[in-house]
Amino acid sequence: METKTIFLVFFIITTLVSYAYPNLDQENVDDKPLINSSHVHIFDLVDATSRASQDYNDHMLENLPPKYQRYLQTCMDKMEPIGKCGLDVLKEILTNEHVPRKCCKKILNAGKKCYMEIQKIMFRLYQLKHFASRVSFRINHVWDRCSKVVENPSLSHHEAIELS
Repeated sequence: METKTIFLVFFIITTLVSYAYPNLDQENVDDKPLINSSHVHIFDLVDATSRASQDYNDHMLENLPPKYQRYLQTCMDKMEPIGKCGLDVLKEILTNEHVPRKCCKKILNAGKKCYMEIQKIMFRLYQLKHFASRVSFRINHVWDRCSKVVENPSLSHHEAIELS
């Protein structure tokens, strides 16, 4: 019983301290790039496939429910041919290099739900899955920044970041 009480007291104190000082011993990791773009080119990261990674991706995509596959395809169609813009979005998420305004328009054209689902699938791919636990905030940040840039064309990218 004594150990339980000590643990409970420790837990309560830790919880209270974490609420009182939420940034205690934490850096703002959301501002740091996940990869250094000067060392790794986004195209290389996405294109780097082995037979095993390609099999993993094929298996993952083939096992998505057909209705969900159709939904994702509809989302991709709404974004028009996204091509390079898709890589630009990945670049912003991973390196903090901003998506151009024309790509932001394509993203917004699809809608937030489509954008979020496509990013969710992208970060399930073998080459990107090790970033999956760290990109949720960044995916939302790209959406928010793009919304502001498209809504107010006179904003620079830096002003849009400050408003998000």
